[in-house]
Amino acid sequence: MKHTTTFVAAALATLVAGAAWAETKVIGVSIPAATHGWAGGMNFHARETIERLEKVYSDLEFVLSTASDPGTQVNDIEDMVATRNINALVVLPFESDPLTPPVQAVADSGAWVTVVDRGLSVAGIEDLYVAGDNSGFGTVSGEFMVSRMPEGGDIVVFRGIPTTIDNERVDGFTAAIEGSGINVLDMEHGNWNRDDSFTVMEDFLSKYPKIDAVWASDDDMAIGVLAAIEAAGRDDVKFVLGGAGMKEMIKRTADGDVMVPANVTYPPSMIATAIELTAVGLTSNAPVSGTFVIGSVLVTKDNAMDFYYPDSPF
Repeated sequence: MKHTTTFVAAALATLVAGAAWAETKVIGVSIPAATHGWAGGMNFHARETIERLEKVYSDLEFVLSTASDPGTQVNDIEDMVATRNINALVVLPFESDPLTPPVQAVADSGAWVTVVDRGLSVAGIEDLYVAGDNSGFGTVSGEFMVSRMPEGGDIVVFRGIPTTIDNERVDGFTAAIEGSGINVLDMEHGNWNRDDSFTVMEDFLSKYPKIDAVWASDDDMAIGVLAAIEAAGRDDVKFVLGGAGMKEMIKRTADGDVMVPANVTYPPSMIATAIELTAVGLTSNAPVSGTFVIGSVLVTKDNAMDFYYPDSPF
């Protein structure tokens, strides 16, 4: 009888453990809508990754929402918690400040939180942070500008959406050009948007009779900047440095376009890394908490084809 009781108890324990293992867990994924090229690539990789992982993990469900503004994203996250009882949240904040309180609430509920790219305005909320090397992105960009302008010169700078990563990029860039003789005439937010950047560059061109170069800090913004320069018929701007590796811009660099001599990598596929690591964390004992940083690489004519992906959406 003793052995039988022990066996039954062991069997029940195994069944309970199996039931717990089979219990479906829900991962919410909240990202900005495809408001610009990089975000479009990020949306593509998010959907592709979720579709693939749903076939791999029978005990995981995914809820994906895309938001065109911070308020909508806040509502999306609150809805995930209220109606889907999510076990984990993967979030790329539209903006840092307004998304910090709702993500803090998710963390306080006991759910796993993975923050991607833009970061929150309060440190330590997330279990996992996945991003490109934003400080390195700015540093690599600044070092290239210095190498192309050994005698110094006057430039204008385009910032993205107000976020922690934008601050990190600009701080890295500013430190890299310090003492080089490069003078920043002006700095404005182009919001990682072509149209916004076209308008800002129009203002810069009317305001400053001589601009030697532009750090656009993003390929969508660079496209808007280049269009404004062409429309104004200005020939004083010698080059524009964007970033993030848009295939059209990488091809221009590979082809030797003097206005697009380089690029700096910042892959939108980092969202796939974040979703996959979160899935691993929920379905295994593998340690995945902490920070996962993807380095930024300078792309020039010499290595551009190593970073050219013609079938990519970005």
